[in-house]
Amino acid sequence: MRVEDLMKTKVFTVEQHDLIDRVFFLIHYEKVRHIPVVEKGKLIAIVSDRDLYKALGPKNNSNVIEPASGKNSVEQHVVPQKVQHIMRRGVLTVNPETYAFEAAAIMADNKVGALPVVDKDNHLVGIISATDILKVFSKLEKSSEKRAQRISSGISHT
Repeated sequence: MRVEDLMKTKVFTVEQHDLIDRVFFLIHYEKVRHIPVVEKGKLIAIVSDRDLYKALGPKNNSNVIEPASGKNSVEQHVVPQKVQHIMRRGVLTVNPETYAFEAAAIMADNKVGALPVVDKDNHLVGIISATDILKVFSKLEKSSEKRAQRISSGISHT
């Protein structure tokens, strides 16, 4: 099984000059945890939910969140700061032809939760996450367990 069989091709991206409130929005409303940073379609960095939370700082002592208007306001917004200040360069990547087990090993060895998928020219074509791999592993393991149960009970497979 190859990365191209598991990767998501609908990938939310940001650019380094975007404000981090865009990252905040994507993480909270689109429910993604890893956002590639691109420039002219080419991958240059990545931002994770952890990078965002680290930039936001402790909940009650943040210099990145401020009242939207007035001292007594309950509304808050993210202080204008650019993605380039929180993004991580030197991103580990895979290509669509990489075997899924190799991508899983890269993630495990480097303790990362996702890998951008790029073509030979470093253009972003997708992203694969540990969750994508775990879903397939779970299905394969369940199928294998059912097959073993049928064999042990003498039922032929069809």
